[in-house]
Amino acid sequence: MWDLPKTVHLMEVGPRDGLQIEPTILTTDQKLELLDAIAEAGVREIEAGSFVNPKAVPQMADTEAVFRRLRRHPGVTYRALWLNPRGLDRAIAVGTVDLDGRLQLTASEAFVKRNTNRSIDETFADVPDWIARYRAAGVAPDCLGMMAAFGCNFEGDVPVDRVVSLVARAEAALLAAGSALKQVALADTMGWATPDRIRRMIGTMRDRWPDLSIKLHLHDTRGTAMANAMAALAMGVREFDGSIGGLGGCPFAGHKGAAGNICTEDLAYMCEEMGIATGIDLPALVRAAQMAESMLGHPVPGKVMKGGLLPRRLAA
Repeated sequence: MWDLPKTVHLMEVGPRDGLQIEPTILTTDQKLELLDAIAEAGVREIEAGSFVNPKAVPQMADTEAVFRRLRRHPGVTYRALWLNPRGLDRAIAVGTVDLDGRLQLTASEAFVKRNTNRSIDETFADVPDWIARYRAAGVAPDCLGMMAAFGCNFEGDVPVDRVVSLVARAEAALLAAGSALKQVALADTMGWATPDRIRRMIGTMRDRWPDLSIKLHLHDTRGTAMANAMAALAMGVREFDGSIGGLGGCPFAGHKGAAGNICTEDLAYMCEEMGIATGIDLPALVRAAQMAESMLGHPVPGKVMKGGLLPRRLAA
C-alpha cells in the first residue's frame, strides 16, 4: 500500500555536491548566476558550497566569496557543508550561511578508515564536542547525516542494524546533552541502494522512530536513483536532496566517471506528474540545468532537460 505525500521538499545540492567533482572549476560569478537561477525556479533550500580543504577540493576554494556576494532570495535557505571544526569556524565567520546543527557519521568502517584513518567509534567520540560547538554558535544540534548508509565500494553491503545502532547512539548523545534528534539524512554515497533496501531501511527506522523525519540523499551510480526515490515516496518520505542536471558524485568513492546525484528536475517532474507538489517552476529549473551544462562545457545526465517537459507543464 502506498503512502504518497501530498508535498515534497527538495534541497538543491548541485552548487556543492554537483560541482565538487567537475574538472572545470566555475568562476565565482558563474556560481552566483547559477544560484540565482536555481532560487528563481522556486527551490527553497540550496547547498551553495563547502568549507573544506581547497587543496583536496579546489572547486570549493571560493566558498567564502560565494557566500559574501550571494544575492539572497526571500524564503530561500542557503546551506553549506563542513567536515571538521575549522570548516564550521569558517562558515560562522562568513556570517551569511544558514547554519544547521548536523552531526555527520559514516556507516562503513572501510570508507571512514580510508578517508579519515579513523574507525566509526573514533569518529563518534567527536559527537559531544560537535554538540557543544553548535550550541556555542546558537544552533540547535538536532539532525544526523549518515554517509554510506546502504553500502560501500570498499566494504560491501552495510547492515541495516548497524545504521540503526548508530542512529540510536547519536540520539542518546543528544538526549544526554538536553537535545533531541529530529531528522536523519540517509546518504547512498556510492550508489548501493535498491528499492528493496530502501523499503527495509525506512521500514526499520519507522518502526523504531515513528516520528523521526527521514531525508534521502540518493546517487544514480548504478541507475537506481529514481526507482529508489519512488520506493521512498511510496513510504511517505517527503525530503530529498537533488542536483540539477544530475551533476555530482562522491570524489572519494573509487568509481571515477560514474553517474552523479539524483537529478533535481527529473525528480521534481516525476513528483508533479504523480500529483505531489514541489513548489518548483519546472521550466525555470530546466533552464538552470541547461545553464550549468553550458558553463561546464559537457553533456550532463539529466533526462527532462533533453526530452522536454510535457506540453501541459510548459503551459502551466
